[in-house]
Amino acid sequence: MGTRQRATLSKETTVIRKFGKVVLWTLFLIALPMVAGAEDGSGGDGKWGYALGAGLAIGLAGLGCGIGQGITAGNTTAGIARNPGASGTMFTSFILGMVLIESIAIYGLVIAFMLQGKI
Repeated sequence: MGTRQRATLSKETTVIRKFGKVVLWTLFLIALPMVAGAEDGSGGDGKWGYALGAGLAIGLAGLGCGIGQGITAGNTTAGIARNPGASGTMFTSFILGMVLIESIAIYGLVIAFMLQGKI
């Protein structure tokens, strides 16, 4: 195994370890309030699941839409740069794609509001 391969493996293992630490700390910070609430008897109402679901619904929907819109905008820009004559057709498809991507965020918002209403 050469020096270059060791450096690549070293970087990959470092990234994996950092990601593992982030996941473990996140789980710890999520579980800590549940343990504290269970100790005094106030954590048994089950309402925290609705709040967590609402936050995850809007957060993941926003994340997915941001990634999708970025990829769509980048690919449309690259396509128009390669073929300026087709910009009208590409722009129409681009706007339609952006609307459909944004509807996912709206669905996430509606689900978050529905879950928030149960709290």
